[in-house]
Amino acid sequence: MLDVLTDNFDQFASGFWVTVRIVGISLAIALAVGTTVAALRVAPSPWLQRLGGVYVETFRNIPLLVLLFISYAGLRRAGVDVGPWVAGTASLGLYTAAYVAEALRSGVFAVSRGQREAATALGFSQNETMRIVVLPQAFRTVIPPLASIVIAMIKNSAIVGASLLALPDILKEARIVVSRTFQTDEAFFWAAVCYLLLTVSATILFRALEKRYAIHR
Repeated sequence: MLDVLTDNFDQFASGFWVTVRIVGISLAIALAVGTTVAALRVAPSPWLQRLGGVYVETFRNIPLLVLLFISYAGLRRAGVDVGPWVAGTASLGLYTAAYVAEALRSGVFAVSRGQREAATALGFSQNETMRIVVLPQAFRTVIPPLASIVIAMIKNSAIVGASLLALPDILKEARIVVSRTFQTDEAFFWAAVCYLLLTVSATILFRALEKRYAIHR
C-alpha cells in the first residue's frame, strides 16, 4: 500500500496543494460575503433583512453540485466565459457564505444589547457600531461553528474536483492514479489521508484560536 504513495507522491502532493488553494480562495469569499449577508440579516431595515434571508435560503437549499453546473456550464452556454477555477471557488464560497452568515447572525445576537446602546450613546452610527463593536465580538463567539463550516468546506471541495470542472485536486489526482495503476483501494485510502490531514489541521488551528480569543464570562 505504501508503494502507491511513494510512487505517486508528486501527484498526491500536487492535488493536496490544489485543494488547499481551492479551500483558501473559497473561504475568503465565504467570509467576505457571509459577513455582508449577516449584516443585512440584522439590519434595522426589514427590506435588508429579507434580502439577506433570500440569499441564505437560496444558497442553503440548492445542492453545491447544481451550483457548479449553473456557474460553469450554464454561464458558458449563456455566453459568459467562466473558467473552472472561478466557477469552482465562487460556487463553493457563495454556498458556504450562507452558513457563515447564519453563524455570524447568532454571534451578533450573543452580543449584549447594552453594548450596542452604549455605542449609540457615544455617537456611533449603526454601521460603525456593527463594524467596531458587534462584529469583532461576534467572530470570537462563533469560532467553534466556523470550525465546523470550514471542515465541511474542505470535504465539499472534493465535489468541485469530481464535477465537470475537473480541477486537479486530491480526488482528481487519486482517480488518475487509479486509472494508471488499477489500485483503487490504495489510491483512495491515501486520498482520504490527505483530506484527514487538512481537516485535523483546521481543527487544531480553530481550537488554538478559540483558546486564544475565548470570551471569559
